[in-house]
Amino acid sequence: MNFRLLLILIISFLSIGTLFAQVPESGDAYLKEYNRRIKKEMLNDVYIPKDLNDAFLELTRLTDKEARIKYMNADEDVVVKKLYFSLGRWILHNWGFYGGSRLSHFLKTKLGVSHPEDQAVFIMRTYHRSLKKEELNVKELVVELKEHRKKERVKNKKVIKTEKRPKED
Repeated sequence: MNFRLLLILIISFLSIGTLFAQVPESGDAYLKEYNRRIKKEMLNDVYIPKDLNDAFLELTRLTDKEARIKYMNADEDVVVKKLYFSLGRWILHNWGFYGGSRLSHFLKTKLGVSHPEDQAVFIMRTYHRSLKKEELNVKELVVELKEHRKKERVKNKKVIKTEKRPKED
């Protein structure tokens, strides 16, 4: 079965319940809901891995061998770029990264990957490396993701107004 087709099917079946889930945006209500969610093994009838190895096991369970071989044989950067809006979004949405989950909390507190989108990329990259039986290089990857996030923040800032001072003689 085609890897993309498999991912579309997984997304379709598993995400229906989470489409209507509401997570408070900020404040005490968000913190209360976050603290509740990070203790749960299941969110919206989807199993949430407890750590990175458990995430790898779950991704392996959810995909067929042919799809994993294609994923493994492709270049890591290409895999992340091409599958970010399918597999990456599936991970973000179904494993509850924006509202908090035990996996997102693990990535944030134990590994230092804070932003939900960085967490999805982190899982995609480390899963690729684990399939290839390569060193995961977690610390280096975390630094790389943080630097990229920092550059994105600076790039997206808008200058409201600029002024020129007259030169003093």
